[in-house]
Amino acid sequence: MRVGIVSDIHCNIAGLRRALELMDPIDQLFCAGDSVFQFRWSNEVVQLLRETGAHVVLGNHEETILSQDGQRALSNPAVDQDLVTWMRQKPYRIETVVDGKKVIMTHGSPWEPWKDYHYPHEKVWSKAAELDCDAIIVGHTHFKMAERYGNVLVINPGSTGDGRDHRNEFQLSCAVWDTTSGEVAFYDYPDPNRLQAAPPG
Repeated sequence: MRVGIVSDIHCNIAGLRRALELMDPIDQLFCAGDSVFQFRWSNEVVQLLRETGAHVVLGNHEETILSQDGQRALSNPAVDQDLVTWMRQKPYRIETVVDGKKVIMTHGSPWEPWKDYHYPHEKVWSKAAELDCDAIIVGHTHFKMAERYGNVLVINPGSTGDGRDHRNEFQLSCAVWDTTSGEVAFYDYPDPNRLQAAPPG
């Protein structure tokens, strides 16, 4: 199976649409949190995730906007309250089986406190070998990662909405995990919102 993985979309609907184009075809879509901003909602992003039947977890930005602190942002008449209700029903952690492989997905750290940032090649990831799963999907850092620790594959697709990874020149990114081969392919691409029209020739 081809599993598409996005994270940290942060209301960037153009970035999400481009990711889906690049990853196509995929059998399932996973989103590792921060689909929106802590004080800004996107009907378009949440609607597209719902339409695609994506597996979605909440991140620290959803935690804020869905709390008392985000009440003002969500009271905007333009906000689709059905989509807010849909997002409220999402968990902070998912454990599921894909193509016979156990997958855990969470936004930040798989260990408490979950909002800790663990960047690629940090020693803490060696503990992933002890997790009861075949693959763990995370986001939060906006840094791409695909590393195996023991029998556990750790995947971070980077950010599909707000590029911060200097290793790909701060481009947006997404990933596809081939559950048969175990390989992870990354797709780096410029933020469609920042592309400037070519100067007249």
